[in-house]
Amino acid sequence: MNIKSIVYAFTCLSFSVVIGAAIYEHIAVVPRWSAAPPLSLSMFQGEYGLNPTPFWIAIHPVTLALLAVSIILFWKTGSRSHLLITSIGYLLILAVTFAFFVPELVAITGSAMSENADISLTKRAGLWETLSLVRLSFLVVLSIILFLGLTRRQD
Repeated sequence: MNIKSIVYAFTCLSFSVVIGAAIYEHIAVVPRWSAAPPLSLSMFQGEYGLNPTPFWIAIHPVTLALLAVSIILFWKTGSRSHLLITSIGYLLILAVTFAFFVPELVAITGSAMSENADISLTKRAGLWETLSLVRLSFLVVLSIILFLGLTRRQD
């Protein structure tokens, strides 16, 4: 196995980590905080509240860097289009994430604690969750495209 193949494998791994973390959050975290905000937001409160931000801040640049290096290494191969489609799609998803998902999540999870659920906040959380699942679906499609690039001739 050559260095190019190892870099491509790490690129796939990094992209898979993004998807795995998103799936984990949608199974274990999002249903809990979105159930009845602001009452259900206690997991984010206090000194020991959940803070996934350091993970997401670290994984996205690593994944982008690996995609960029892979594009350079595989530019003259059959994998180029797979890498370009995945990279462009991922950049678009990140742009939407930083323009909508992050600000909306911060607004919802930063709401003042209350003993009662807020119906409008619960609806916003539900919309956020639905749209985030759509975003995750696009990431899964992009990962399939990325992995299919592994099957292309590399000469």
